Amino acid sequence: MSTEIFDLEIRDESIRLGQLLKLASLAEDGIHAKELIQAGEVTVNGQVDTRRGAQIQPGDVVCVNDECVRVRSN
Repeated sequence: MSTEIFDLEIRDESIRLGQLLKLASLAEDGIHAKELIQAGEVTVNGQVDTRRGAQIQPGDVVCVNDECVRVRSN
């Protein structure tokens, strides 16, 4: 089974992980994003990342369960 990766455009050079999860609708709100990150359910480029403030850059792939987004700059 392959996971489909959706592109998500951001305006700035980077975005914090918690903000990205909300923007991509991978988390319902900031509290949900924090819970997902602390539980180790979020990967960045295939590695678990537990830093809510981690800077996500264009080209990075962020996944929660089977939902993934690739960050693009516009």
